[in-house]
Amino acid sequence: MSQNNIPNSMTAILSTIHKVDGFDPTPLAVEYMDLTTQEKRKRLPVMAQLAWFRLRYPEGKIAISVEAVKDYFVAAARVYVSYKDPVDCYLAEATASRKYDPLKPTVSPREWAQTAAVGIALRNAGFGLQFGAAGDDFESDVPDELGAGAHIAPPAVLPAAPAVQGDGSQSGMPAAPAAPPAPEPEPEVVELTPEQRFEQACSIVSPIKKHNGKTLGEILTMEPRAINWLATKFSGDETIKAAAEFICSYSMAQATA
Repeated sequence: MSQNNIPNSMTAILSTIHKVDGFDPTPLAVEYMDLTTQEKRKRLPVMAQLAWFRLRYPEGKIAISVEAVKDYFVAAARVYVSYKDPVDCYLAEATASRKYDPLKPTVSPREWAQTAAVGIALRNAGFGLQFGAAGDDFESDVPDELGAGAHIAPPAVLPAAPAVQGDGSQSGMPAAPAAPPAPEPEPEVVELTPEQRFEQACSIVSPIKKHNGKTLGEILTMEPRAINWLATKFSGDETIKAAAEFICSYSMAQATA
């Protein structure tokens, strides 16, 4: 069943999850193409999920932890109905891992992993689950992400190397020219959508000491004027300034759409 074929009765039921009077998340959903099924689907951006969560649970809390594992950052997020809830009394949780992407040099892998974990946890809690309720069937054969399953072919057994004589030549084997190294594949250039660029900009850490450790996305929800200051008056880092400018222009376009 694709998302486009969800029965109206199911849609009506799903729309009641975390219902907030006067708020409809549907216009905030963005469309994307599933690269596996080529199906057009919808998802709710993380910033929209956060806004919805705050409207539904004003005293809610999202606890985030990050750990560096080899060249990855692994983030874990837990969603709480109230900041007073005990540690183990959470509504949903999720983890996500990200590493540095040379095609996205302005994106912090730590912040990227945090944003992904928060988005998945909020979706698991029902904030955006409605847009991915169908079309998630698993195929019979799935890739082994750890590279150690039954579907991974064992490495081919190489023939024993011929004996090497004292002068360095190989017995019984003519000298063969060294094979040229295989050319490295060209990196794939991915064109980001405005929504993806917005999420990346929001994941950048703020340079303002008052908001130490917080991302531009977090500041946008707390003090939008600070984002405008970074876009118009900040001169310390062109990457941060450009991100703030894009957040302002994107937010303005969404407000007037």
